[in-house]
Amino acid sequence: MRQAAVERQTSETDIKVQLQLDGSGKHQIDTGIGFLDHMLTAVAVHGLLDLAVKASGDLHIDNHHTIEDVAIVLGQALDRALADRKGINRMGHAYVPMDEALGFVALDFSGRPYTVFQAEWSTPQIGGFPTDLVQHFFETLAVHGRITLHARVEYGRNDHHKAEALFKALGRALRVAVALDPRRDDVASTKGTLI
Repeated sequence: MRQAAVERQTSETDIKVQLQLDGSGKHQIDTGIGFLDHMLTAVAVHGLLDLAVKASGDLHIDNHHTIEDVAIVLGQALDRALADRKGINRMGHAYVPMDEALGFVALDFSGRPYTVFQAEWSTPQIGGFPTDLVQHFFETLAVHGRITLHARVEYGRNDHHKAEALFKALGRALRVAVALDPRRDDVASTKGTLI
């Protein structure tokens, strides 16, 4: 079973994540931030990941700590669930249309954290989720999941649609990258190792 349970408690947040890579999209998400719940649900459903996230944080200050710390713990859960990363496709990508918006995500479980993120927003927040933290979520996830991650909004008008296209594309790309290739019993690397 490729799964992980990770907890992280600080003076700012208390985060619990349970992740099953070979799931069916079952999800139970409660972060206290409605739009973050919506986006994590999209990742689970489109990634066919069974995902439970319970987060409480200092939302009376703002949403930054909770959003960042959920990304930290989810990244750690992905890293642990993949263990030595043997047998996986390693890379995945997806384009996802959301009405007038088109999002793209490509990722590589290379062990080398790196993010390229391209998106422009026309509003400061979506349902209490600051739009500048969409990029920060992806960057934080990449660092703690040890992922090379490229994400961009190709075009769009509505910020909700643009962000949702990115998170759905993240789920779809994860689904491909973490899938086991029955022809491979080692890591997908010409070096024979990741890092």
